[in-house]
Amino acid sequence: METRLADVGADDACNIPLSNLDVSEAKRFQDNRIWSCFERLRREDPVHYCQDSPYGPYWSLTKYRDILAVDANHKVFSSERGVTIIDVPDEHWTQSFIKIGPPKHREQRDTVSPIVAPENLTKLEGLIRCRVRTILDGLPRNDAFNWVDMVSIELTTQMLATLFDFPFEDRRLLTYWSDIGATIPKKGHAVDSWDKRSKILFECLDYFTRLWNERINAEPRLDLISMMAHSPATRHMDPMEFLGNLILLIVGGNDTTRNSITGGLLFMNRFPSELRKLRNNPKLVSSAVSEIIRYQTPIAHMRRNAVVDTIVGGKRIRQGDKVVMWYISGNRDEEVIENASSFVIDRKNVRQHLSFGFGIHRCVGRHLAELQLRILWEEMLNAGLEVKVVGEPERIASNFVHGYSVLPVRIAA
Repeated sequence: METRLADVGADDACNIPLSNLDVSEAKRFQDNRIWSCFERLRREDPVHYCQDSPYGPYWSLTKYRDILAVDANHKVFSSERGVTIIDVPDEHWTQSFIKIGPPKHREQRDTVSPIVAPENLTKLEGLIRCRVRTILDGLPRNDAFNWVDMVSIELTTQMLATLFDFPFEDRRLLTYWSDIGATIPKKGHAVDSWDKRSKILFECLDYFTRLWNERINAEPRLDLISMMAHSPATRHMDPMEFLGNLILLIVGGNDTTRNSITGGLLFMNRFPSELRKLRNNPKLVSSAVSEIIRYQTPIAHMRRNAVVDTIVGGKRIRQGDKVVMWYISGNRDEEVIENASSFVIDRKNVRQHLSFGFGIHRCVGRHLAELQLRILWEEMLNAGLEVKVVGEPERIASNFVHGYSVLPVRIAA
């Protein structure tokens, strides 16, 4: 049976007065109850002002064209006060190139971008394919296991270790630091304070500082630490800016791919006709990858602040106002994407999604993410691997990273 995921988990809270609707509650994302709220906003108030939320007042953009217009206009909508809905306390603030504008942004971005340039991706393809085969060959047969841990995390963490030339035996530290970097402290959770979060991230900084000191005294090579250590644009970063760029690269290199790997398998199980379509025509893999990334939208939102008074969707946004671009909603906008709430791997204009952002902050590693997903599905098809989801996924409690902690699956021998 095929399921429109937008029909799952309707939220009665969406029936409250529109002025009181706050879509930022992380529990809604964890319980998969977000869809009806975003549908309502797209229909009734696409540029919506929330006066009272745990993150202060903010504007929600929920339609594709409004999001695109804001994302592509860095002169009016700035990322310098942060890219997530939360306002990080000053004493825990870390700078990074996604939080600055030209020319420094371009100089630092250009420092790391060669590692995901087409010629280097060509070199990485064979390594990724070998690793995918090894991971798939090592999976249990006839026993249930967690796809997130054994495939999604393992493949992306191996790739991160390669990009940083990070000690391979310690690679799961990268996963840990990625999770902490994307965490908002909350009472009752493992990370319950900003101080605790910073303490863990300083351990990350200490580890990478040792690597930096080794690389800066060696000949330049093609890994992210060496590239930053030897570039005039980044070699004089203070420790907090170094940490900020590390977390940006770790989270960016991990979450998009990791959660799309999990989401893709879930969607193929929920929409079996699409999986049959892919098996009958493996040339659809690249198209399927784009649809997976759209349908998952692994980064649910990005935030900007208005630099000047401006108009979006007929609403006046004041200088300094917080503007949240809900990519996860824009990717379900029926005005732009036909039948947007269904998973369709051969849809027209399949790459027309918001998941990587637009403008100067468009995801630098998007082609590497697509490459890993493409190779995984090619190898699964080549091996005739039938992976069945055997339980409900467990999602993480975050309004920023739209992801999973558990997806129980079984492979028939």
